[in-house]
Amino acid sequence: MRDSELTQEHRDFQVMVREFVEREIVPHHDAWERAGLVDRQVWRTAGKHGLLGIDVPEQYGGGGVRDFRYQVLISEEIMRVGATGIGFALHNDVVAPYLLDLATEEQRQRWLPGFCSGETVTAIAMTEPEAGSDLQAIRTTARRDADAYVLNGAKTFITNGVHADLVIVVARTEQGRGARGLSLLVVERGMPGFTRGRKLEKIGMAAQDTAELFFDDVRVPAANLLGRPGRAFLHLADNLPQERLSIAAYAVAAAETAFAQTLEYCRGRTAFGRPIGAFQHSRFELAEMATELDVARTYVDRAVAEHNAGHLDAVGAAKAKWWATDVQRRVLDRCLQLHGGYGFMRETPVARAFVDNRVHAIYGGTNEVMKEIIGRDLGV
Repeated sequence: MRDSELTQEHRDFQVMVREFVEREIVPHHDAWERAGLVDRQVWRTAGKHGLLGIDVPEQYGGGGVRDFRYQVLISEEIMRVGATGIGFALHNDVVAPYLLDLATEEQRQRWLPGFCSGETVTAIAMTEPEAGSDLQAIRTTARRDADAYVLNGAKTFITNGVHADLVIVVARTEQGRGARGLSLLVVERGMPGFTRGRKLEKIGMAAQDTAELFFDDVRVPAANLLGRPGRAFLHLADNLPQERLSIAAYAVAAAETAFAQTLEYCRGRTAFGRPIGAFQHSRFELAEMATELDVARTYVDRAVAEHNAGHLDAVGAAKAKWWATDVQRRVLDRCLQLHGGYGFMRETPVARAFVDNRVHAIYGGTNEVMKEIIGRDLGV
């Protein structure tokens, strides 16, 4: 975020996060990428440093501060070093609002302390093999049986799926009612019938935990129903703006990092006796990217301010998400091109960023879906 958007407390927090990232993540991330998974200990260490559950009330072990700027600063510092294996944003930005806004007091006491300490890693399971952005096509079912729901189905592309101890599952509890028949059930590690499939191999984000989840007659206690039965679609709609804003902030930070690396490369790399940045074409490319990034940064920072004020709606979040990730995609492509052959080498940071961040235009709702949301609001 721009310094003008931050208080001294934010700046002090940013310094602390930067030191944490340099000490606890940077030395290990390459090894985690080779292993295909981050070390679980990094979650517990993050919890000790107060990086998990910043907006969770202090009585449950959280920071007690509902200010999205803090979450954005964590994502930016993680992205600054290209540590795409870290799943804190999903935990903090996506799952936390469901537990804070929908959980009963009993559920909060059960789940939030571990959420904040890092002992409990969380995930949310919406996507299925045949249902992505179209949530009304969800086939996972949950049949009420006495004091439990019997859950059956499969989910895929689930971030934090391997490490997750607590998964919010979107399931159909009422047949034939479309979106009105969906509910949220919290499945916990160790429940009989809950299994994990393979860790999915992606074109990037090698250390990032993405898995398939399977539910075979899992008896989920009725006490694990989150929110109101049959209201999942509305609950999801309430929380998707923050998820999409989180993706937008992450995208801008990733693009800014790649641009800074490319600018430095263009100043130092020579061709035909002078730095490649001295050629008019390179200067124009850099000038255009600098401008696009300034515009994207300004828009996303404004969206964060609106979100903190409670004014960011689904349309505003959709605009921020598609625009920021589209700018990111263009910037990363041009940065790679300016690196020439080195841009195609995996060890080059811009090459890793190119493959690691392509997914931002896909998850959280594809950019095409974002444009549909905006278009409908325009009355067309």
